Amino acid sequence: MSPSRVASAAPRPAVAALIEAFRRDGHRHALLDPLATSSRTRPPKPADFGLAPGDSLTGDGGAVMGTTHVEALFARLRAIYCDTLTLDASAVRCAERRDWLQGRMEADRPVLTGPEAAALLGRLANAQAWERHVARLHPQARRFSLEGCEALLPLLEQMLATAASHGVDRVFMGMPHRGRVNLLATLLGHPVAELLDHFATEPVHPERQRELVHQLGGDYRLRTPRGELRVSLASNPAHLESVYPVVLGRTRAARSADGPGRDRSIAVVLHGDAAFAGQGVVMETLALGLRPGYEVGGVLHIVINNQLGFTEPNRMDPMAGRFCTDPVRMIDAPVLRVGADDPEAVLHAARLAVDYRARFAADVVLDLVGYRRHGNSEHDVPALTSPALYRRLARRASVTVLYADRLVAEGRLSVAEGRAKVAAGDRFDPDAAPGTPVREAPPAIARHLDHDAADAIASEGARTGIAPLMDGRTIAAATTTTRGHAAALTATAVRFALTLLTTPPPRFEPHPMLAALLLRRRALAADDRLGVDWGTAEALACATALRAGVSLRLSGLDVQRGTFMHRQAVWHNQADTAPSSWTPLAPAARHGARLEIHNTMVSEEAVLGFEYGHSVQARDTLTLWEAQFGDFVNGAQIFLDHYISCGEEKWGLPSGLTLLLPHGHEGAGPEQSNGFLGRMLQLCGADNLRVVCPSTSAQYAHLLLDQAMTPRRKPLIVFSPKTRLMSDPRSQTPVRALAGGRFEPVLDEAAADPATVRRVVLCSGKLHYELRDGRDALSTYAPERAAEIALVRVERLHPFPGDELAAVLRRYPRLETVVWAQEETRRHGAWHFVRDDLQALLPDGIALRDVARPSSAAGATASAVLHREQQAELVRRALDD
Repeated sequence: MSPSRVASAAPRPAVAALIEAFRRDGHRHALLDPLATSSRTRPPKPADFGLAPGDSLTGDGGAVMGTTHVEALFARLRAIYCDTLTLDASAVRCAERRDWLQGRMEADRPVLTGPEAAALLGRLANAQAWERHVARLHPQARRFSLEGCEALLPLLEQMLATAASHGVDRVFMGMPHRGRVNLLATLLGHPVAELLDHFATEPVHPERQRELVHQLGGDYRLRTPRGELRVSLASNPAHLESVYPVVLGRTRAARSADGPGRDRSIAVVLHGDAAFAGQGVVMETLALGLRPGYEVGGVLHIVINNQLGFTEPNRMDPMAGRFCTDPVRMIDAPVLRVGADDPEAVLHAARLAVDYRARFAADVVLDLVGYRRHGNSEHDVPALTSPALYRRLARRASVTVLYADRLVAEGRLSVAEGRAKVAAGDRFDPDAAPGTPVREAPPAIARHLDHDAADAIASEGARTGIAPLMDGRTIAAATTTTRGHAAALTATAVRFALTLLTTPPPRFEPHPMLAALLLRRRALAADDRLGVDWGTAEALACATALRAGVSLRLSGLDVQRGTFMHRQAVWHNQADTAPSSWTPLAPAARHGARLEIHNTMVSEEAVLGFEYGHSVQARDTLTLWEAQFGDFVNGAQIFLDHYISCGEEKWGLPSGLTLLLPHGHEGAGPEQSNGFLGRMLQLCGADNLRVVCPSTSAQYAHLLLDQAMTPRRKPLIVFSPKTRLMSDPRSQTPVRALAGGRFEPVLDEAAADPATVRRVVLCSGKLHYELRDGRDALSTYAPERAAEIALVRVERLHPFPGDELAAVLRRYPRLETVVWAQEETRRHGAWHFVRDDLQALLPDGIALRDVARPSSAAGATASAVLHREQQAELVRRALDD
C-alpha cells in the first residue's frame, strides 16, 4: 500500500520515507521476545528523515493513518510494526500482496470484549492446567510441555474458526512433538484416559502403545462458531520435519477429490524453529509446492519458536536480519511474528494469516516467539547449558497470570474474576475441548462388498500376495463390488487400450522416435503373436485400471518420458499446431477416475513423503513414484523406514503406494545399479510390504493391475527393469499370452524335463536371461549337463511364495541341488532373506547353495569390461560349480 492511499493528500516525501522505513524494517525492532534474549536494532526516528515532532504530514495539513502530526504518526507506526505483532514482508516481491498485508496491519485492530477476553484467558488456563495435571499424576513422564507457548492453542482455535468462515471443512495438520499431547487433550478432545495411560508406569492397555504418545495423531471433529471442521493430525516419527510433505500429499489428495475451484481442504503445518531452519526436507517441500501437481492452495505455517534447538541457542538476529523463517524467502512468503505472551495479538495474527492464504492461495508463516520453560523435556537440566536464561525463566510469570493482570488493569475483568481464572490454571477441565475423535472408517473406503465379492477378493489376495486394506481399527472395504473381477487384461481390454495408444489427435506430429512407437503399437493390435514392450505393457495395465474407475497418479523425475525413454506417457507435438501435447491414457478414465502424471524437481525425500501422504488419503487411487535410478531412493530413506514400512502398524494408516526402482547390474557404476534390494527386504515383516522383481512385461502389467484393483493394498516395491532387460525380446510377452494372464509369484520353466533335472537355479529379474544364455552355451559342448538344469524365477520376494515354490520343486523328483543366484553381493541382495525360507522347503539330502558377486563396499563396478567378466563368472558358478 503506497503512503498516498492513507492520506487525504500525498504525504510529504520525508513522511513517505518514514512510513516506508517502518513497513520495510519494522519487524527488526519489534518487541517479540518475552525474555528479551535477542538483539534489536534502534527503530528509525523522525529526525533521521529531517522531521520534527510537530511537523504536518501533508502539504495541506491532512491526515495520514488517522494522525496529523509527525509525533502521532511515529507513535502509530511503532504500535503497528514494532510491538508484539509485526510483519516481515521483505521476501514478498508482489506489490499487490505487500499492499494487502500492509493495509491489514495498518487497519484498526478489534479489541476483545470482557466475555471474549475471559474466554481466551480460560483457554490459556486450561492449556496450562493440562501440563500441571500430567506433572502431578506422572512426574516421571516426558510430555514435551507447551509451557512458554501456551498461546498456540487459542491461535489454532482461531485459525481453524477463520478457515471455516472461508468455507473450509477439512484440515490436515502436522506438528512436531512439543505441545502435541496438550493439543490432543485440550483442543482436539482425544480421550484423556487414553493419553494418560501412555504416561503410566503400569498402563491399563499396554497393547495400544504402538507409538509414543507425543508422536500420535488421529481424526477429529472440531466445533467452531463458523461451523464444524474435520481435522486430521498426522502421526509423526522423531524426524521432526518429515511430516511436512506427508501433510501436503494428503491435502492434495483431498483437494483433488473436492474438485477444481473448491477450497474446502487446507494444510496447517507446525514447526520447531531449529528444525525449520535446519532440515533440508523443509526447503525441498517449499520448492515442491510451487510445481504443477503439488499445489495445495497455500500452506498455513506456524513456527513454535523457543529460540533453542535441543540445547543450542537459536536466537533471532534482527540486527543482521536473520531469522529461523528465512527458508520461506525462497517462495516469497510473508512472515507474521508475534510474541507468545500477547494472546490478543496472537489471535489477530491468526485471522490475518488465514485471510491472506484465502486471498492469494499462497503460503504464509506465523512465527510464535516464546520460550521453553522446562528445557527439551521435563527430565532435562537446561541450566547446565543456559544458566542465565533459566534463572530469568524461574522468575517469569506464566502467560495466564500476565494476561489476567492485563485484563484486570484494563478494567475488562474484576480482580476476583482474574484470580479465579488464574486459579483455574491448576484445575484441568477435560470437557473444555471443542473437538471429538472420529473412529469410523474413512469415507473413501466405507462402501462394503457383498459376501461373494468379498470372498472372491480375499482369494485373489491370497493368490497374488497383495492383501486387502486394513487400517488397524476398521476393515476397509473395496470401492466397488466388482472391480477386482471386471478389470483384467482380457483381449477386449488390450484392444481398447491399444486403440487409445494409437490414436493421436488430428494435426499432431509426433517425434520420429514416437512415430515408430506408434507403428509398433498398431502392429500389436493387428498381430497378437508380437511381443509387448515394457512401456506398452505398463500403459495397457494403467488404461485398464482407469477404464474401471481407478484414479492413477504417477510422479518422479522425468516420468512422463521415463529415464530410459521407455514410457512416453506424454507426447509433445513437433509441429506448431494445437494441441501442444497428447497424453494417450487420458481418454481411458471412466467413472470419475483422475489421471495425473507429474515430472518432479530433482528431489527424492520431499517427493516420496508427499506421495506417501497422497496414498494414505486417496486409498482408491493407484499412487506410483518412480526413482530415476533405484539407487536414488536412499535419499528418502526416512520415509521407507518410518512411514511406508510401518505406518499401518504404528498409526493404523494403510498405504498402497507403489515404488518403481530401476534395478540391475549393467556396468553403470555403484550409483546406477542397485535399488537396495537387501535393505528393502530388511524392512519386511508382519505382512507389511510387497517386494517384487518381475522378469517379463506381462508380469509387470499384471502386477500393476493387481495393485490397482485389490481392495486392501499394501505398499508395493517393484525392482523394475533398466535398458538391458527392457530391450531383451525374450522379456516382451506376446499379446496373446499377456491377454487373460495373471501375475505369478513363481515362474517355472515349462520346457524343462522333470525326469532329467538335477539342479534348479533360482533367481529374479534380468539375471534369468543371462543364465539362459549361459546354459545355451553349455549345451553346445555338454548337452546332458545343460539338460539337468532348470531355471526358475522367484518374482515375488516378500511375502515369500513358499507354497508356490514348493509346488514347482516337487515337479523335479531327481533334484539334488538348489542354487540361489543373484547379481548383487551376498549382503546387498536377497540371499540372507530367502535362505531360511528356501531351506525349510527342501527335503533332506538336497543341497542349497548361493552364488553372488564377491563382497564389495560399493557393490557394482563402473567398468563395462569388469562387469562382463564378473557376470560371466557368476553365471558359470550358478550353472556348473
